[in-house]
Amino acid sequence: MPENIIQIDQNLLETRLDRLITEKMTQILNAMLDAEADEITGAARYERSGGRKAYRAGHYERKLTAKAGRLELKVPKLKGALFESAVIERYR
Repeated sequence: MPENIIQIDQNLLETRLDRLITEKMTQILNAMLDAEADEITGAARYERSGGRKAYRAGHYERKLTAKAGRLELKVPKLKGALFESAVIERYR
């Protein structure tokens, strides 16, 4: 009775893992940027709050090169406050 042999394409596996890591890092950093914006504004996205300090005004895209690959981040823009991120530095 022949045994089933599993063959693994190493290049395909590495490519898919790299893509997965890049996607997850992008999601994590975008979530961290949104959390920082929530803290600065005093309210979550689309939340109505009397204690709101500022308002969201969309986002701009920023590319960041990391060990995980090239990440495309969505950096929040705020109206009524300056968005200074502890996660990523501003361009100089």
